[in-house]
Amino acid sequence: MEEVLQLANSLPLWILASLVVGFVIFQAIMFIRLCSRTSSSVGMTSTEVRAAIRAGAISSLGPSLAIVFVAIAMITLIGDPVTLMRIGIIGNASIETVGASLGAQAAGADLGSAGFTEQTFTAAVWTMCLGGMGWLLFTALFTKSLGKIQDKAVSKSKNVNVLTAVSTAAMIGAFSYLGGREMVKGFDESIVLVVAFGVMPIIIWVANKFGFSWLKEWSLGLVIMVGLTVGYFIS
Repeated sequence: MEEVLQLANSLPLWILASLVVGFVIFQAIMFIRLCSRTSSSVGMTSTEVRAAIRAGAISSLGPSLAIVFVAIAMITLIGDPVTLMRIGIIGNASIETVGASLGAQAAGADLGSAGFTEQTFTAAVWTMCLGGMGWLLFTALFTKSLGKIQDKAVSKSKNVNVLTAVSTAAMIGAFSYLGGREMVKGFDESIVLVVAFGVMPIIIWVANKFGFSWLKEWSLGLVIMVGLTVGYFIS
């Protein structure tokens, strides 16, 4: 295992990981610049753009806590650079853990076991990289086409509210799926979800009632913290 970690933390892997993460940061900066330039075409002011960027940054803090815990566990198994690279570009940290485990098992060993060799490590890394290519390729190849699909949908339906309804329904479905998956795990998980479900409208009501627009930006992070606190005390 010591030899594997030496390979996992070697200079070539650090260079490759840094290039990938650097490209991700470059993309984020370019997306922000493009959004800022085109904001006026959709009626957004510079103040609204800054508020949207700030809200997105704040909302990402809560979900990132779970990724941090997974990253700490992954570092001890596959090293710092690969963990940095995968955490920097993936959409689900748990998928990476599963991918690494499946790759290692396919090579004949479990993660962190005595049989976890350089070849097993290589198989685990390839499994994670190939397994995460789907959404990256889709984003690269079809992002531009999504705008055309949206325009056609609006022109055919002649009602912009249809897209709003579809987007809202998609978000409700996604959160319902994620929440339902947690509820079936047990009573404690169900309590956490119910409390979080009840806290969010209270936060939004307070923000609207007293004009605290900043509170809406922090709403997701606050709900996550409430959920974590309730889960800690009832577990």
